[in-house]
Amino acid sequence: MEEHLVRLLANTQLPQEGPRKQAELDLVHARTNADFPLALASIGRTQTYPIEIRQAALSCLRKFIEENWSPEGGDGPHIPIPDPVKDQLRGVLLELVLSSEEERKVKLAASYAVSKIAMVDFPEQWPALLPAVLGVMPSGTDAQLHGALRILQDLVEDSLTDEQFFSVARDIIKACYDVALNVNRKQTHRSLAVLVFRSCFDLMDIVKDDHKTEVKSFAEEVLRGWLPFFEQAIKSPLPEREKPDAQPDSWHGPITLKVQVVKTLIKIKTVFRALLLPQSTVLFTATWEELAKLQDSYRQLFIEADAQGRLEDIDGLPFTLDFLVLDELDLLNQLLRAAPVQKQLEADIVAHSAVHETPWVLDLMKLLVSYAQITMEEEGLWDIDVSLYLAEETSVSSNYTARTACGDLLIKIGEWLGQRALEGLFAYTKSLFISGSTETRLQEASLYLFGVILSDFQDCQKLVPHEISALYLELVNYAIKQEDPLLRARGFLVAGALAQSHDPAGALLDLTIRSMNEGESELVQAACVKAVNGFIKAGVSLDRQAVILQALKIFMDTKDLTELEDADDLLVTLLETLRSAISMDIRVVIHPESFALDLLFSLARHGSTNFQLTMIACEAFEDVAEVLDDPASYTALCTKALPSITGAFDYATHINDQNLLELATELLSLLVEHGSEPLPAGFVASTLPKLTQLLLTSPEGEILRPATQSVKYMLMHDHHQVFGWQDESARSGLEVCLLIIDRLLGPLVEDNAASEVGGLAAELVEKAGQERLGPFLPQLLQAVAARLDTAQAAPFIQSLIIVFARLSLVGAQDVVSFLSDIQINGQSGLQVVLAKWLENSVSFAGYDEIRQNVIALSKLYSLNDARISQTQVRGDLIPTNSDRILTRSRAKQNPDQYTIIPASLKILKVLIEELLSASGLQAAANVASATATAQFEDADEDDDDGWEDAGDTLDLSLGSTKADLMGWLENSNSRQRDDETQAYLVEFFMRAARENIAGFQEWFTMLTEDEKAKLHQLAA
Repeated sequence: MEEHLVRLLANTQLPQEGPRKQAELDLVHARTNADFPLALASIGRTQTYPIEIRQAALSCLRKFIEENWSPEGGDGPHIPIPDPVKDQLRGVLLELVLSSEEERKVKLAASYAVSKIAMVDFPEQWPALLPAVLGVMPSGTDAQLHGALRILQDLVEDSLTDEQFFSVARDIIKACYDVALNVNRKQTHRSLAVLVFRSCFDLMDIVKDDHKTEVKSFAEEVLRGWLPFFEQAIKSPLPEREKPDAQPDSWHGPITLKVQVVKTLIKIKTVFRALLLPQSTVLFTATWEELAKLQDSYRQLFIEADAQGRLEDIDGLPFTLDFLVLDELDLLNQLLRAAPVQKQLEADIVAHSAVHETPWVLDLMKLLVSYAQITMEEEGLWDIDVSLYLAEETSVSSNYTARTACGDLLIKIGEWLGQRALEGLFAYTKSLFISGSTETRLQEASLYLFGVILSDFQDCQKLVPHEISALYLELVNYAIKQEDPLLRARGFLVAGALAQSHDPAGALLDLTIRSMNEGESELVQAACVKAVNGFIKAGVSLDRQAVILQALKIFMDTKDLTELEDADDLLVTLLETLRSAISMDIRVVIHPESFALDLLFSLARHGSTNFQLTMIACEAFEDVAEVLDDPASYTALCTKALPSITGAFDYATHINDQNLLELATELLSLLVEHGSEPLPAGFVASTLPKLTQLLLTSPEGEILRPATQSVKYMLMHDHHQVFGWQDESARSGLEVCLLIIDRLLGPLVEDNAASEVGGLAAELVEKAGQERLGPFLPQLLQAVAARLDTAQAAPFIQSLIIVFARLSLVGAQDVVSFLSDIQINGQSGLQVVLAKWLENSVSFAGYDEIRQNVIALSKLYSLNDARISQTQVRGDLIPTNSDRILTRSRAKQNPDQYTIIPASLKILKVLIEELLSASGLQAAANVASATATAQFEDADEDDDDGWEDAGDTLDLSLGSTKADLMGWLENSNSRQRDDETQAYLVEFFMRAARENIAGFQEWFTMLTEDEKAKLHQLAA
């Protein structure tokens, strides 16, 4: 068996696809052999086999363990592992990890397998694991210690529960402490010990909620020994460097240890802020001094040379200087929030009477500017792809660097010192712009930092002093006249930002427009495109619109947009500036000579694979369609837009470009949504055939949803044109609509893809009426009811229910009679529809849809129809008394139970809930609950004392954070106040109570006390 598996494992690494896939298949078949796991373990520990084979065997074993060690392990067929085999595997793998073998790749693979077993077996089935690991650490060889630390790391991070951790925490932390402080151990092993210690804080963070006093006392006790070591580790100097352009190997260990120490201090500050407070000034000073010492090395390695950075060892431990600098800048940012640090620094400012005369302010600004310089690696990447440069400008890059960390730290200084931070930055910056200076990197970095803090001031609506703005405008004027492209580009970007709060900067607009298409530097040109957007936001005269649009056209004409399809950020920048330029006067797009829409569609077409870009393009086009909604303007817009949109349909279909097809469909939907009434002549004939083709063939929801909406909007705006049109097979528009609906209601189209069909069906029924639909009406409604029975997705369910809701507004009795007469899967149609309707009503979205639903339900109730009151539906959730954590498996075994109540009573319950939502009380209650919870937690968290911030989860003082939160609130499904719906429901309940409509008084007694109280409260 063992030799057979060795051959298979070797074949899985062959370059030839056929033998490799066959070996992989044979390995799967071999799993059923009882000797399979032990044979793999034997291969893993046999040193005579090649390392690659041993590593592959252990990796294969880990996957087998993960899927089969416990019955719930994997999704596929479960292969039971006998207990004797499990015992052998535990012993073999643990012995391998803790052995003296030096091969790290093998031991790492074995430790992963041990971790997977421990997640299931520790401590009940494997009580000897932790003692064995801890027993090796004091005196074991380096290889044994490494294996022990890897297992310990996996135990703490993946296997220990909070209760288990409580019982072994002291032993684990003591063992890690002894390793970390042992100078005779390798620094990588000491670093791993610190990493394990840091992982303990994640568990302490969980445990402290229930055992606050005990955990805090324990943390305070252990930190007495650790904090002095951390301070010493930060202060310890790095060895001398031999080569100026390469990091010496002798730095790897010390940097690895320093990085883990810094990360651990940040973690401690997050979990137990009060415990770090007494050492905050000492650690702040030590970190600052360390960063000051590293400046020259960082400059020589990464700014003047292109040393390799961002490297980690096999254990995932960073060991290059750029990682250390980045983490220490973050730690400095955190420590700056400590009251003792701020008090000491503030005292220095007071002692020197002015911020720009305070040494520490100038020194800190010098430090930040130094580390904010563009590295040689970044410059090289930006030369290749200007999009990477723009990505940094929009803060969407995942490449968090020392440069961005310096910007974040300066923002924090600005929040603390306000305008004085700008004064301090300028005080140092002006020294860099003295006559004859060649320090263009430092000049660019200083302007970059000013742009960062300026943007934050503007986002937070803080005043930037006129004097500071004027002084920086002089520097900008200097920068944009220099030959260095990075400095010029930065000058233009700052000019565009400065113009939004300092009017004189607007004078640079014309030069910025000209520079979009002058010179050889693409980076400067791209910066000018972005800067122009800033000028437009600041407000420019309307006569510049044509000039800006012409400049954008020239820029795009000189580029091969096909080559830019992967340059997402450049396309986004172009599109954002174009959108702003169009918004200056939207009517420009319908001028006969205008090319604005052509530019918009061209950018959208070439960026159709990018979600952000297509979203901006659609929003820009919607802005246009919303404004140009009068018949004459809309006709002119269609004349301009329809050829491009229909052309995109044809081209996308021809080359089978799914993304472009989705974009074209979405744009057409937006155009029809804001259409005039009636639509321009020939509109339906030019668009409905293409939509029909998609709706009858495409399976893609991203196409079906907007295409369905387009047909719905055509019916809304001009159903006469739709019904009067015939396709090439002489089918009427009505017949085509019925075919579309029939296909979307069919079982082959998934719920989410068909989620707009209900709106289309409702519109068709309303516009066509009984006289046009004839016998098709009951068939259509039965198909909707049948699809509702199987529907699962909430938007789809709402869409289908709206069909019956809108019909109930004008003929509730007819709806009930029709549904009572049909059968769906052996049940009454009324039972099926009412059950789904009432279960999902409270999750409806959209003001109009909610209002229609509320009125429809009230009309159904008011019928006092025995068929409704006799229909039994799901009522209230039956609470359980169990205090066990509800896992997914337990939820499947014990699903929620509900009461069963009459539909009439359920309608009242739903309407009470809707009344609460419409009044705004539900949203207010949610906010109040969240606020109360937060205040309770703050009151209970005495670790916050002495720190400016309340944790790093969200920094609410950042303008970007506010914008993100507002966007989240606007896009969330939380119900907002609706006075019209509230007024209707108040009147409904008052009249129902006064006139005892449909036996209201009797139903009222069946409501819960909470529901009765809500009605009494709202009535009062």
